[in-house]
Amino acid sequence: MNLDLTSLRLFAAVCETGNIARAGEQQRIAGSAISKRMAQLEHAVGTPLLVRRRRGVAPTTAGETLLEHTRAVLLNLERIERDMAAYATGVRGQVRVLATASVLAESLADDVAAFLQLPAHRDIQVHIEEQLSPGVVRGVREGSASLGICWDAADLQGLQSRTYRSDHLAIVAYPGHPVAERRSIAFAEALDHEFVGMPALSAVQVVLQRAAAVAGRPLVHRMLVSNFDAALRVVRARLGISIVPQEVAEPYAAAYGLAVVPLADPWARRRFAICLRDLQTLSPAAALLLAHLEAVGRSPAAHATPDPREK
Repeated sequence: MNLDLTSLRLFAAVCETGNIARAGEQQRIAGSAISKRMAQLEHAVGTPLLVRRRRGVAPTTAGETLLEHTRAVLLNLERIERDMAAYATGVRGQVRVLATASVLAESLADDVAAFLQLPAHRDIQVHIEEQLSPGVVRGVREGSASLGICWDAADLQGLQSRTYRSDHLAIVAYPGHPVAERRSIAFAEALDHEFVGMPALSAVQVVLQRAAAVAGRPLVHRMLVSNFDAALRVVRARLGISIVPQEVAEPYAAAYGLAVVPLADPWARRRFAICLRDLQTLSPAAALLLAHLEAVGRSPAAHATPDPREK
């Protein structure tokens, strides 16, 4: 089977635009030339890849599979080009990290900044991309990132892992809300109230839905938002309460006039894990970053959560 990159790139463009003519405009090539390429590609793989429709084309089941592989190939090619360009300009190490929103919002940026400020690391670049926990694990398994950081309850089977930091989920409530005067609260006690929720597949939302099911109570959402900052702003507008990591909420609490009430449930204390495919195959730069983050994770301060009511 002979698959060339140009044909794969054109195939991806056709699938994404749903139209050979538009793909031709995008790629600056005649539509007839793309059609010929697609026919040759289908001949090479021995099965139809596109189904023709009245207003364009769509990938067949086989085409969907090829598209997934093609995107991975093109992404890796882009990374190869970028990495080699970086070495040409004097950068001697690059590390890609996938991390969940909680990790990014709480501590990872500061920890990576501290790592990069060390003189021995001045020639290292660290690229961080936010993903949901399943995306973090999948990216590390597929090799699109050297390191991933997510909640340690994620399915890390087949990967090596190291302990990172921990956090504590808490309810954020506006002044005057019945929950606001509590020092701590069990999640089941808060289910009488309306919540500001996060994306359905986020780690926080998954554990909350599971806990509500165990309690035999519905988790009622008045509003769904995409990130912690938006959730806090909606709470500030007195449209509901939200559950976010205490470490994320505390910096905003005083400025927004919000109450932060830790959840008393055992599952509210979460630990994060650094996952990797194999320590032996890590690049020197990635190994250095891993060692730095592991050291941070072993620090007592990384697992201590202050009581927001203490002065």
